[in-house]
Amino acid sequence: MPETVTSEVVVVGCGIAGLAAANRAAELGLDVSVLEKSPKEHRGGHTRFSESFRVPSTTANLERFGYEFAVPDYTPDDFYDDIMSQTSGRADPELARTLVEEAGEMIEWLTERGAEWDMEPLNVGYTAARTFMDGEENVAALVEAAEADGATFYYRTEARDLILDDDGSVAGVRARTDDGLVEYLADVVIVGAGGYESSPEMRTKYYGENYDAMKVRGSRYNTGEGIEMMLDVGGRAEGQWGGAHMALIDRESPEVEGGANRVDGYQYGVIINKEGERFLDEGADARAHTYARFGREIFEQPGHEAYIVVDAPLRDHMRATGPSEVTVADTVEELLAELGCDRPERGAETIRAFNEQCDPDEFDPDVLDGNEATGIEPPKSNWALPLDEPPYYGWAVTGGITFGFGGVATDTRARVLDTIGRPIPGLYAAGNSVGGLFFDNYPGGTGLSNAAVYGKLAAEDASDYLG
Repeated sequence: MPETVTSEVVVVGCGIAGLAAANRAAELGLDVSVLEKSPKEHRGGHTRFSESFRVPSTTANLERFGYEFAVPDYTPDDFYDDIMSQTSGRADPELARTLVEEAGEMIEWLTERGAEWDMEPLNVGYTAARTFMDGEENVAALVEAAEADGATFYYRTEARDLILDDDGSVAGVRARTDDGLVEYLADVVIVGAGGYESSPEMRTKYYGENYDAMKVRGSRYNTGEGIEMMLDVGGRAEGQWGGAHMALIDRESPEVEGGANRVDGYQYGVIINKEGERFLDEGADARAHTYARFGREIFEQPGHEAYIVVDAPLRDHMRATGPSEVTVADTVEELLAELGCDRPERGAETIRAFNEQCDPDEFDPDVLDGNEATGIEPPKSNWALPLDEPPYYGWAVTGGITFGFGGVATDTRARVLDTIGRPIPGLYAAGNSVGGLFFDNYPGGTGLSNAAVYGKLAAEDASDYLG
């Protein structure tokens, strides 16, 4: 028989969903065990590599902590509208509404628990109030806060199976550890174990051939077992399993755990593929609303890569956080050749044709400025500026996956639902283990907010469930 450890609540995962759940449960006086698959030095899931939350500035009083939002008038309704518009109206409206109404209180509570923020000014087309974080430092602060309230963390502990009582309620988790199988017994299990995005097998299954080669921006340990064990006990699969947050990132990013590695400001320039052609509307929307889907479009181009081109006046609007240095040349053709384009002469002609369709009014990088180029295919909807002042600057980019959009079904109390729609007693989930909120795209910064809100709500409902 395996060894057993008994507590009131078992939390699976040490990213922001699990940390929010563990902190709130411990704060409420519950005995909490946190199971983290990674070694201690790699704890934190994707949160370790993430940097921002999207929150309504009108309901988050961070001024009392000394922080100031760059956009002071972003409301819960604005947040809700962004979620619905970016997910093609498919997001569960109740999950979305609960998220936006709870996000302000959540961010204040995380700050009280020790999280710290860098309120970086909004740039390169952001239109939302955001708080930028240091993922690794905030993970450490929230672990420390939970431990101070009595939570116990178990590392290199991989949850594999849920244990049920005869009445179908949760009784704990069976996990693989360095000492063999261990049963962590509890009347509540909260799963915040991330998604399936770090599994090459599951990427190929849900996204198609060659997606095993896509770079993983976050933790290597998010390989789907947390979702699978909930489905195995009757949880309902929910969401867009073939959809994902696939970001535009530096081509030279590491294969896994590269973090942000973005090239922001692409919306002001032109993106060319290896054949020297444009293939998307770079200015379709603000960067926060396009970077998470452009990565997939770029990955599906020849060689899984493309090249951002800007000229001298636009250089200061670019922000690159990846490992590559900017490439500089006196002509577009030279630039594209150096970046690796197979048809640099065609790329130069593509940009000449683009320039001929540009007739901009005043350029405004902070709003959708309406400067469009319509006589080309695809058109450019905003920030269509001729690239005709050398030197030219370029970055080679590819697509990197952040998280998948499929998971288990939950209600607004974070309870896992079975295939009939009934809550499975004692079982909760939050973050990227849950489906139903994101489809096709997502508003930048919403993933962490979603995970923290529902991790906190799961602990609060679990406290009521335990009486």
